[in-house]
Amino acid sequence: MQSNDPLHGKTLKHILTDLVHHFGWNGLAEQININCFKTNPSINSSLKFLRKTAWARKKVEQLYIYTII
Repeated sequence: MQSNDPLHGKTLKHILTDLVHHFGWNGLAEQININCFKTNPSINSSLKFLRKTAWARKKVEQLYIYTII
C-alpha cells in the first residue's frame, strides 16, 4: 500500500543532506534561523539538535516538502 506521507522512507539525515546540497549552509540558515545552521554547521551537530527539538525538525521537514518534493 502506498503511503500519502511525502516524507515516507526519508531519514532526517537524507532530508538535511538534500537541503544543504540545495541551499548550502548559509542559504539554509536564511530559510530557517537556527544556530546549528549558522555556527560551525555540520550534518551531525544539526541532526543532534533537530532530533531533540520538535519545532525545528518540523520546519526542516516543511522546507523539504516545499522545496525538494
